[in-house]
Amino acid sequence: MLLVITGGVLTLLGFLSAVFLVAAPMGWMAHSPGLTLWVLFPLFTLLGYGLLVVGSRDPAVRVPTRWLGAALLLLALLAAVGLMASGAGLLQLQGDSSAPLWYVLVIGGLMGATGSATAGRVTPGA
Repeated sequence: MLLVITGGVLTLLGFLSAVFLVAAPMGWMAHSPGLTLWVLFPLFTLLGYGLLVVGSRDPAVRVPTRWLGAALLLLALLAAVGLMASGAGLLQLQGDSSAPLWYVLVIGGLMGATGSATAGRVTPGA
């Protein structure tokens, strides 16, 4: 049970790191994210998810997988919209840097797509 709780908290912290990486260039935060958030986003998300899966023997672990996959895909989509709006001149990014948006788009998109695809897979005989 402790692994499930720890995994859930770490996954949430990793996801929040990605949220801050997207929010800062969009101007929704006053401060720009530091290097720590760039490292913690994939590290905490993957480590937390791994602990969550290992700690749970229940097939209901597919539910958090779907939620996390969907949330990461939505965040990647928001980053894509921000990049497109910035490229079209509709949005002025804070600090004139689109790097955090590209980072979340690629890493979050890959993790979200993988999580969504894995959650939908049904094992034979289960």
